[in-house]
Amino acid sequence: MMSEDATADPVDILLVEDNPGDVRLTKEAFEEGQIANTLHVVEDGVEALDFLFQRNDYADAPRPDLVLLDLNLPRKNGDEVLEELHEDPDRRSIPVVMLTSSDAEADVVGSYERCASGYLTKPVDPNEFIEMIQDLERFWLSIVRLPTDTDLD
Repeated sequence: MMSEDATADPVDILLVEDNPGDVRLTKEAFEEGQIANTLHVVEDGVEALDFLFQRNDYADAPRPDLVLLDLNLPRKNGDEVLEELHEDPDRRSIPVVMLTSSDAEADVVGSYERCASGYLTKPVDPNEFIEMIQDLERFWLSIVRLPTDTDLD
């Protein structure tokens, strides 16, 4: 388990989600959490890649500590984003958790084959969704050690 100092600095989380209701619920869950974080939101795969590669409107975007990636996105889907991210040696260490409504085995297997760090199926019930996001937050931001910029040099 990490020390208290490990979560003292806010972490940057990139949420790639095109459903406004899911964005709202995710924000609500993180706001209720006890871990300091900054949640950045983009709505499609092209924007996600611009954010991750610090291009166009996202030239000053921080490197996220964690990405929550929907599978079914406009312009570029989650699989395409995951592939491009994994192909880049400077970004492949960023943990990516698939957060999607699909529970199809082919989607689960495909995401892990593309090196997803985890795969979560969104519950239909809003309270269960919030609880799942808070569990994810506790696990990824309190228990797991994420790479820091100094770890990557």
